[in-house]
Amino acid sequence: MSAAEGLDPSVVVGWREWLGLPDLGIGAIKAKVDTGARSSALHVEKLQEITRDGERWVRFEISPTSRRRKRPHVCEARVVDERPVTDSSGDRRLRLFIRTRVAIGSHVLDIETNLTSRRGMLFPMLLGRTALAGRLHVDPAQSYLLGRPKNPLAIKSPS
Repeated sequence: MSAAEGLDPSVVVGWREWLGLPDLGIGAIKAKVDTGARSSALHVEKLQEITRDGERWVRFEISPTSRRRKRPHVCEARVVDERPVTDSSGDRRLRLFIRTRVAIGSHVLDIETNLTSRRGMLFPMLLGRTALAGRLHVDPAQSYLLGRPKNPLAIKSPS
């Protein structure tokens, strides 16, 4: 898998793509690739802030995206920031941000994403322009150009 910094910016993605979130144990999730959104967003439920070794962490659930999986997937991640985000309807709210890796095709990107309710949206994840900048180009006439990530859960965590 390509490292984010070494990614060839000539890689083209469609306006929607399959992503893997190996740090969160998610093998495949559909995402809208949105150059109009500054930050990436992940739909979560039951968001709960916790403290671990004096640091701010968050525990949350990701709803199943397949018919085979019946129970939500419980995740934990370190909070890297909390900042205001304006949503598509113009509402501004404070959101928690985490850092995670995203597998897209045969590439891996290190990104920040905010955690929010995207209930009612078509895609549980939004990949924003900060994650794309200098790394990927978007063809808005295409979809799922890179296919599902190849075995994203086998990606080793950084030491």
